[in-house]
Amino acid sequence: MTEAAFRLIVGLGNPGAEYQRTRHNAGFWFVDRLAHDAGAAWRRETRYQCELAKVRVADQELWLLKPQTFMNRSGAAVQSVAAFQRILPQQILVVHDEIDLPPGVARLKQGGGHGGHNGVRDVIACLGADFWRLRLGVGHPGSKDQVIDSVLGRASATEQSLIDASLQCALEVMPLLVRGETQKAMHQLHTNDAAPAAD
Repeated sequence: MTEAAFRLIVGLGNPGAEYQRTRHNAGFWFVDRLAHDAGAAWRRETRYQCELAKVRVADQELWLLKPQTFMNRSGAAVQSVAAFQRILPQQILVVHDEIDLPPGVARLKQGGGHGGHNGVRDVIACLGADFWRLRLGVGHPGSKDQVIDSVLGRASATEQSLIDASLQCALEVMPLLVRGETQKAMHQLHTNDAAPAAD
């Protein structure tokens, strides 16, 4: 597995107030909290169809990006900013909701498929699959027919509390990630799961 020092953190979500608190916007929640904690302000970049912020984590400068297209068009903004800043795919972390993980679980991986996530699918189409992913568990509704309504709906108070706890755990490993200590970050995320233990 490639050790990487990250330069661009991408949160996936849908723009607009009506989507702000939906599960599909978990990636936005993460980068919003990272920007807030760093005292950074977002600015609209119309030419890239995104919002950008610059933060400093562990003495390294990082770009934060929120595509302002809808989810299934996320890749163009990521590709444009990465090309302009000369950022390699393996230096990019894409943060997104993950229905195949329960609320309270966050997982880090590099490469792989899109798992049915349309935002990840479009980033792969634009960049290839070598970028890293931070997958934030939001839970599966139990039926494929209910997935769209689930991710475009709000979590229950209990689930939201678990998701918020996993966001905090993920924020705490950011210094490890920007230094390229991905194995340590993976281990810390695994041991800090907020979700109830399975039988």
